[in-house]
Amino acid sequence: MMLGMALPAFSQEDPVEGAKVFKRCFSCHMVGPDAFNRTGPVLNDLFGRRAGTVEGFKYSDDMLREGAGGLEWHPDTLDAFIENPKVLVSRTKMRFSGIKDPVDRSNLIAFLRQYSDSPANIPEADPTIVPRDPDVDPEILAITGDPDYGAYLSGECTTCHQVDGGDEGIPSITGWEPVDFVTALHAYKNKHRKHPVMQMMAARLSDEEIAALAAYFQNIEQ
Repeated sequence: MMLGMALPAFSQEDPVEGAKVFKRCFSCHMVGPDAFNRTGPVLNDLFGRRAGTVEGFKYSDDMLREGAGGLEWHPDTLDAFIENPKVLVSRTKMRFSGIKDPVDRSNLIAFLRQYSDSPANIPEADPTIVPRDPDVDPEILAITGDPDYGAYLSGECTTCHQVDGGDEGIPSITGWEPVDFVTALHAYKNKHRKHPVMQMMAARLSDEEIAALAAYFQNIEQ
């Protein structure tokens, strides 16, 4: 379960740094006024586009199926796909292991955003800033979590996050204050934070289970 870092009041991605990250993509994808399909589809007008719909590009059956099922490219779905393409589309033709650093992904998305409609001019366009997490009901924050139960539940979290608190592309979640941990999980649970996998994981957890995980990871030895 990839919890992610606590968000500031507003965070602004860096498209200049994103252009550097795009060098990892350029062997397959093009973007800009002279772009054309290569081994991957052109990435102009990507935001708000349904998956599998670039004219002239031959997609995998799975990508076409996901697009027919409603998958569209927005910051949340792009972030999940770029992190690990085969998690979102299991048999994608994209032979790329993904970008694990969330900052690199955010910067890359900001770079690509420049080649879609401008959010400054189109009110309904995808945003490039992320608002702070909403407040959680004080009664939920007051729940005392059971760290032993949290240890029992933690297996899904530690498939991605390192138990020793290490941070190699996936942020550490050990040592957090419970209020920050609980607030972040509830932000995924109510879909304020836009990571599809985390939204799914958080939706499974009760308030007591979230409190238990918070208590466990606060006190885990690093």
